[in-house]
Amino acid sequence: MCDKCKGKYYMTTAIAYTSGKPHIGNTYEIVLADSIARYKRLLGYDVFFQTGTDEHGQKIELKAQEAGVSPKEYVDKVAGQVKGIWDLMNASYDKFIRTTDTDHEKQVQKIFKKLYDQGDIYKGHYEGLYCTPCESFFTESQLLGGKCPDCGGEVVPAKEEAYFFKMSKYADRLIEHINSHPEFIQPVSRKNEMMNNFLLPGLQDLCVSRTSFSWGVPVDFDNRHVVYVWLDALTNYITGIGYDCDGNSTEQFQKEWPADLHLIGKDIIRFHTIYWPIFLMALDLPLPKQIFGHPWLLQGDGKMSKSKGNVLYADEMVEFFGVDAVRYFVLHEMPFENDGVISWELLVERLNSDLANTLGNLVNRTISMSNKYFGGVVSNPGVYEEVDEDLKGLAVQTAEKVSEKMEQLRVADAITEIFTLFKRCNKYIDETMPWVLAKDEEKKDRLATVLYHLVESICIGTTLLKPFMPETAEKIFGQLHAKEREYEHLFEFGRYESGTKVTEKPEILFARLDIKEVLEKVEELHPSAAENADASAKGADASAKGAGASTGADGSNENGDALEEPGIDIEAKEEITFEDFTKLQFQVGEIIACEEVAKSKKLLCSQVRIGSQVKQIVSGIKAHYSAQEMVGKKVMVLVNLKPAKLAGVLSEGMLLCAEDADGRLALMVPEKKMPSGAQIS
Repeated sequence: MCDKCKGKYYMTTAIAYTSGKPHIGNTYEIVLADSIARYKRLLGYDVFFQTGTDEHGQKIELKAQEAGVSPKEYVDKVAGQVKGIWDLMNASYDKFIRTTDTDHEKQVQKIFKKLYDQGDIYKGHYEGLYCTPCESFFTESQLLGGKCPDCGGEVVPAKEEAYFFKMSKYADRLIEHINSHPEFIQPVSRKNEMMNNFLLPGLQDLCVSRTSFSWGVPVDFDNRHVVYVWLDALTNYITGIGYDCDGNSTEQFQKEWPADLHLIGKDIIRFHTIYWPIFLMALDLPLPKQIFGHPWLLQGDGKMSKSKGNVLYADEMVEFFGVDAVRYFVLHEMPFENDGVISWELLVERLNSDLANTLGNLVNRTISMSNKYFGGVVSNPGVYEEVDEDLKGLAVQTAEKVSEKMEQLRVADAITEIFTLFKRCNKYIDETMPWVLAKDEEKKDRLATVLYHLVESICIGTTLLKPFMPETAEKIFGQLHAKEREYEHLFEFGRYESGTKVTEKPEILFARLDIKEVLEKVEELHPSAAENADASAKGADASAKGAGASTGADGSNENGDALEEPGIDIEAKEEITFEDFTKLQFQVGEIIACEEVAKSKKLLCSQVRIGSQVKQIVSGIKAHYSAQEMVGKKVMVLVNLKPAKLAGVLSEGMLLCAEDADGRLALMVPEKKMPSGAQIS
């Protein structure tokens, strides 16, 4: 092991199911994992990063039949698409495993036989309600509204002979492990969900084989059965690094296992935090150190679905914005625990504001001024002023701030810290005014010092940015004729070699885009998506004004006594019928993100989760609430208001507010704790 290496770090993504081409929501996971892997390498870890494809099951067998090809031909094509998109997004994985790999299938058979021989697996019959897309059985009580609790799809009665795994045998041991290892399941809300909804009520035995289809790993001692998807798919995390069930595992397995991180979507958290640990216990193997269930990346109208026509693909988005812009967006816009929202408009807005203005303009101005005033030579005469200390202090503190966020896997927050440094650099330019210094020959050394401080700060920020935007970082280093810093050197200001000459013609890193032009191009690819994105609707003026229902405030003092406050009268509107009222759909929404609308003095743009959907709502309440205090609030929402654009931003509903005689607004919130999506009637 090298002197600088901090030790091994084995991490995995969930393996992508080969039922079709992965959309941007699927692609988010590989980009997230790649940024973590690259950051760990920057810290000095010996990283092994595995990803791949899950290629067996009834759904794929049916898809292949529809396509008129064999299941193997079908998965070969889709696995190629998956790998192609992973490579397009610059994923630096070390191994791409396929569950149709011969060595994997052989180990799955041996694992199944071992668990059967030791009494953990037995033969029986299964009768229940089956969801084909999820390949899962459910009882009536587990359904939500008669539909699959995982995907919301239809379920059908099914009965067949099957082998079962004795889950309850290991349940108490798993509960104890979770309680004694608080870092094991993250975020904490996922842990609570697994404990309260599955483990504590008691585990049922798990079906681990099927006879109703043939596309799977055969049970070698009972050829009517194929190994059920989760015992097959989950074991890739050990077979991919050389696990052998007979005790002849490779040196790599001995080195890498247990995994340091399984990165997965929140929809498969149950399989990874309950089934997988129990399988490992039965195999007498250590459990992974951490399982992180990341949230979903949603379109404005909910989870991406081909049936909804709201699917975005990474390769199409890269054509518009470039790889690093797409990487930046999906990483920066995804909250730690709540779902993120993606749209063409948001992508353009972020590219223009963060990438073109904050970062691109900073690099371009710095290089251009260096060329204009010093022929491109960056030197440090050391003429300091008090204003320098704030920039230098922030620059050497940023690495530690980023590290703190990354240790918690708060990737979006880590990126924010880096861009805080870039924004501070832009402010430093405004404070020092190099163009004014350039007019005074006696200020020449001061001007050189200012430009040196900018270049040095950019180099520090760019080193930290590289795990998230690798191509952009290389371009910046190339223009500055600098190299990526060693991590320990990020805490020292002044390592850029004085006298270095920057490039003569700085490259524009990110060109500003026009949203109308982008939407016109989108329409050529996906007409319905463009229409939805640029819908011109009317009737949302009330949302901008923030007007709403009566006060509803609790007017009591600290003793609980009612306080008499003067009421207000407003002009009465025309009476409506009950039928008119029933046309309005009111629900409880949870604000998961909020930001100010550019060039507007009164508008806030909120992302509001309503059940499984997320709506973007623009409201004229900036004078009464900050964007920060909006996040996390449960609010009353008029859901079925026709979408409209306010200050060029699409609004898909209305937040209800009360307004007093002085024009002060208060959001209408539920009196008691209510779930997102609850109907208001």
